[in-house]
Amino acid sequence: MASLGSSIRSAARATFFAYRRVPVRWRLGGGSAALTFVILTGFAGVVGVLTEQQITDQFSSQMNLATQYLQGLMKPVYTATHTLNCAGVDLDLPSFAGADNAQIRVFDDSGALLCTQAPSYMTGVSGDTVPRGVPSFTVPTARGVYDEDGYRLSAVRINWKPNDHGWLVYARPLDSIEDTIGRLKLFLGLGVFGGTILALLAGLLVAQRAMRPVSELTEVTREIERTRDPTLRLPHFDADDEVSELARTLEGMLAALDSARTESDAALNRQREFVADASHELRTPLTSVLANLELLADELDGEQAESAKSALRATRRMRRLVADLLLLARADIERRQPLRAIDLAARLTDAAAELGPVSAEHVLTIAPETARLDGIGDDLHRMILNLLENAISHTPPGTHIQARTGIENGHPVLVVEDNGPGIPPELRARVFERFVRGGGDAGGSRGTGLGLAIVSAVADAHGASVELQSLPSLRGTRFKVSFPAAGTHAHRAVVPDGADELDQTSTTTGSTIGRRRSLS
Repeated sequence: MASLGSSIRSAARATFFAYRRVPVRWRLGGGSAALTFVILTGFAGVVGVLTEQQITDQFSSQMNLATQYLQGLMKPVYTATHTLNCAGVDLDLPSFAGADNAQIRVFDDSGALLCTQAPSYMTGVSGDTVPRGVPSFTVPTARGVYDEDGYRLSAVRINWKPNDHGWLVYARPLDSIEDTIGRLKLFLGLGVFGGTILALLAGLLVAQRAMRPVSELTEVTREIERTRDPTLRLPHFDADDEVSELARTLEGMLAALDSARTESDAALNRQREFVADASHELRTPLTSVLANLELLADELDGEQAESAKSALRATRRMRRLVADLLLLARADIERRQPLRAIDLAARLTDAAAELGPVSAEHVLTIAPETARLDGIGDDLHRMILNLLENAISHTPPGTHIQARTGIENGHPVLVVEDNGPGIPPELRARVFERFVRGGGDAGGSRGTGLGLAIVSAVADAHGASVELQSLPSLRGTRFKVSFPAAGTHAHRAVVPDGADELDQTSTTTGSTIGRRRSLS
């Protein structure tokens, strides 16, 4: 019993959860159809029972009337041998019986057949048998209505004389009443089925019309999701019902979200502007501190010189971090700088020369082919420098690093690749995010985690795309940056490159090569 109860509960839960997965319009339509089916089935059952009883009673009443009518017409005729027959019946028995496909039998007290509705028996004599193919009935023993051999029989007693009696049997086939009842049941069944189908269709139509406001709300909210514009107006409905309340609630929620987003965006913009302004203002004192520390490192000896050099290295790292923050903050608040006509090959050469002292343990090869574009020289220099430093920092000594520029399909491109261990799969989707650090044999995990984020920001500022490719055959990594062709920045002014100087306060090294270029 316990297992049976558990099975029933499990089946009920499964049915409930299956019902909850059915769409609302089908629930409404199905519920309407089920209710209509129950009502029509009950109504059809009651109507069927009552109508069947009425048909049966009417059939029996007709038989009783016919039997009584025949009883009044029965007149005995005696033959020379004083034998009764039915020759004196003043009625066309074949026609009377044929209208309802009935059978008529007249028996005497001894059970002998006196006559039937068959014409040949109208002048027959007692003792004749029923012809072949005509049903024969047993002689009744009591008055009443009963069924026999597919017929319903009505038997009455006939009194001809005090000592002469007989039996009249009037029979009609049950097929006629059964056919009538069968047609009645068929019509009732078709009515129930048709009414259920119509109720289902009507329920679906009503449900569709009732759900139309919800569909309109869904379309508008989907448009808000696509455009991320919470200011779009939701439809308003005339009826003051649950759907209208839902629309008002959603509109209030979107207004609150829009207000919250506006406040958040304003706060973020103020923060980004503060970071950009603070980073910009920090550049001048850091440059002064850096120059003084360089002089002290050159003038002092011994431990004092080592302390000055240590402070100089820390200051250079600070300047590098400030420059990175300034570049990212400027990208966040979309501060546009004037573009210059730049040759990407010259920027690659400068960056490779700047990294010469720190790339001694790696094989650095460059192929600078002319690739002119409209851009920001300092930012492009930073991007190339970061890509090269990323390859140096995250590959073991002896790794071959290749960098090249050129034109592919009319677009300037920059490619930096190596045959190192490659980027772990779990980091590939996040390498361009800020403060994501990857381990490396050269201690790259000690970096700020902003190098590739700056590469992505510079590429976005120039309308370029950065593609990270894994090289299974070389066990390495390739970064490919594709820039728009020169002259395609129609909405931004392009100024001549002038002296082609590098603003070394925004670069990362402060190396001797960089200082020579800025002073020359």
